[in-house]
Amino acid sequence: MPSYRVSIGVGLLRPGVDPAGVLPTAAAAARELSTVEASDLAVTHGEARISVRFTVPDDEHALAVGQHVVATVDGLGHTIRPTLDRRAGPRWTPVR
Repeated sequence: MPSYRVSIGVGLLRPGVDPAGVLPTAAAAARELSTVEASDLAVTHGEARISVRFTVPDDEHALAVGQHVVATVDGLGHTIRPTLDRRAGPRWTPVR
């Protein structure tokens, strides 16, 4: 089964949102529709980015998972440049 990754920049959080809960909430949202392989938080060029890696049968399902995760995180705060990528051998390629 193909591996996918949704990556989301996270900006200003809504009042009362615990920053430590954003990544677990994103992973839980993906887990509702797929099998989650990993989740990660990184700071790249001064921007917090969360990534959730998951498996689903095809791009159509991956798009649904990605949209669900982005919508969930958007409910917690400002989302910046979300991306969805598919694993192809050692590389990640964008899903269109």
